[in-house]
Amino acid sequence: MHKIFQMKIFTKIILSTLFLCCFQIFQAQFLSATDTSESSVRRYKTIINSNKEIVQFIENSLASKGLPKHLRNLALIESHFDRNITSNAGAVGVWQFMTSHANQYGLTEDRRNDLYRSTKVAVVSLGNLYKKYNNWVTVVAAYNCGEGNIAKAMQSANSTQYHVFSKYLPTETINHVKKYLNACYATGELNSVLTNYNSSRMKKVFDSRSGMKEGSSLSETEINAGFNLKIIAEELKVNVSEILSWNPGIEEELQTNGESVFYLPTDLMPDFLLRKNIILSRSIKEGTK
Repeated sequence: MHKIFQMKIFTKIILSTLFLCCFQIFQAQFLSATDTSESSVRRYKTIINSNKEIVQFIENSLASKGLPKHLRNLALIESHFDRNITSNAGAVGVWQFMTSHANQYGLTEDRRNDLYRSTKVAVVSLGNLYKKYNNWVTVVAAYNCGEGNIAKAMQSANSTQYHVFSKYLPTETINHVKKYLNACYATGELNSVLTNYNSSRMKKVFDSRSGMKEGSSLSETEINAGFNLKIIAEELKVNVSEILSWNPGIEEELQTNGESVFYLPTDLMPDFLLRKNIILSRSIKEGTK
């Protein structure tokens, strides 16, 4: 009798969880393209077809770091792939970098319209944003309005779900995300973007309901080219592949600029800072990489 009662309780829990999950997925469908007209699709495709070489370079750069090609649509809506465009706010180039954002990644003000350099920086920046937010919809929003505004919106809404906290974002950012989704519809990639968003949301729902901790947030510091990533991994007892996944493009950044922002899960950062001098000494002695 006791077992039957336990089974009924377990069944109710499972059904309740499934209902909540289905409800959450249904809510996420509010994120969709707002303009699926033939003229909209034709306009986006025309811009892409008129800039094939630039588009190919951007897509290859994204793919080389494991990022989805649909992020090329961010440059599409930012600048129409015009490397010489300057916004009223002072953003420059294909990726519309503001000076402060560019400088954060070692891109000088006068290099913002350099397609090669700006794309390399954009790839690193987008990779870092994805590590923080785990879905491309929020990444696009953060790229437009900054991480500070995203944090404020999340706090105001008491939610990390874009469709919930977006009402606290600037109107420009909300429209920017809509444009991105419209562009992805035109390129046939909208389903991929929304699937990614739903998967991220469902993981958070499952983690919160199962008592699991969400993925560790990342903290940042700086390192120079004297550090050996393999030795960092050994000292922290993690795999080098994990170091690279938290820091996409860091090897190239260190080689090119001699220094880089360095990201680690918040719970690992204190260990790194305590061992920093030891790691650097080993790196110098055993050779950098």
